Amino acid sequence: MASLQSSSVIGSLAYSSGRCRRGMTRAAINMPKLRTAAAGGLSLRLPARDLVQEVLDMGIGLSPATTSHVEKKYLSRTVSNVSDPMVIAKLHEIMEAVADRVEMHKNIGEQRDNWNSLLLTSINAITLTAATMAGIAATNVGGPLMALKFSSTLMYLAATGMLVVMNKIQPSQLVEEQRNAARLFKQLHCQIQTTLSSGNPTSSDVEEAMEKVLALDKAYPLPLIGVMLEKFPKTVEPAVWWPQHRQNQEGRSYGNGWSVELEEEMREIVGVLKRKDTEDYLRLGKIALKVNKILSISGPLLTGMAACGTAFVGSSHAPWATIVGVVAGAMASVVNMMEHGGQVGMVFEMYRNNAGFFRLMEETIESNLNERDVGRRENGELFEMKVALQLGRSLSGLKNLAASSSKKGEAIEEFASKLF
Repeated sequence: MASLQSSSVIGSLAYSSGRCRRGMTRAAINMPKLRTAAAGGLSLRLPARDLVQEVLDMGIGLSPATTSHVEKKYLSRTVSNVSDPMVIAKLHEIMEAVADRVEMHKNIGEQRDNWNSLLLTSINAITLTAATMAGIAATNVGGPLMALKFSSTLMYLAATGMLVVMNKIQPSQLVEEQRNAARLFKQLHCQIQTTLSSGNPTSSDVEEAMEKVLALDKAYPLPLIGVMLEKFPKTVEPAVWWPQHRQNQEGRSYGNGWSVELEEEMREIVGVLKRKDTEDYLRLGKIALKVNKILSISGPLLTGMAACGTAFVGSSHAPWATIVGVVAGAMASVVNMMEHGGQVGMVFEMYRNNAGFFRLMEETIESNLNERDVGRRENGELFEMKVALQLGRSLSGLKNLAASSSKKGEAIEEFASKLF
């Protein structure tokens, strides 16, 4: 009996060990290799050198400087892998506020788009109805004449007042502001998510995120009264939605993916952006602003003239009064359709924001070049790739643009951006 029990025990042990071996085999196939730590436990984190080496083995082709930069950042995260919970909590609070602002700007943008459509339709309907009534009044005498003339004059005056308000706030431009604000707040939300997921956030990350939120709030205000952006500025300037960059002017060295050639290339790119892209969009913005000013003045002026004309319908000046009342009203509808149907204010805001995008690129590149401590700069190779992507160019195309700019100088005809 004892021999039978012992044999059964041995068989069960053998069976269980076989299952363990098969399970370990499956785990070895599906799970990455684990390295035994010095204390005898298992470490679930690969060393930085092995991680970088695996990236290099995949054929990505990072240079030694970039590899050192990636390894240094990885080691700094592994050494202090416990983040301050208060910093993480603050970043989560900022993320919630940013997400709320995205929804607010999106909803208010839809509301103001409805304003543009409804006001445009209503004002044109009132104006054309008033013009029709003025024409009918010219063919009548007595009681119907007075009623039609009085009604037409009131409708023209109402259209004039509505046009003055509409031209002052420029609903299409307001929509473009909210659209840009929602996009930029979404971009900031993604940046904070990346900070939380890919590194060890610090109090400086919290301050930077707060500064960006406040800068966006200032650049794209939600209220209309008191803080609304000037729709007809005296000078056209690029939109600014970012805080000022800080630079450290001490010391001088190279490394972190940066070289003399790369700095010269970035300086040439900044020169092209200033001379061509930013300047061109500011020029287009001035044209759009001038057209918008002319249309904004012409619409209420024409409806006011039409109101004066209809007031004299039926008098000794009836022919001229009728012509002014009808023709001016029809022209006012055309002008209103060109301004708000064509969304000239939105076009001006789009040009202003495009100029702001290039101004931001200029300041970002210059802030990196002015930062004497290259260890505090963005990695040179990664930064070059980011600039190329933002301009819609390949790395070779970016180098060719810099070389062409260094040869031709201000005579270069090519724009830096190929996106817009």
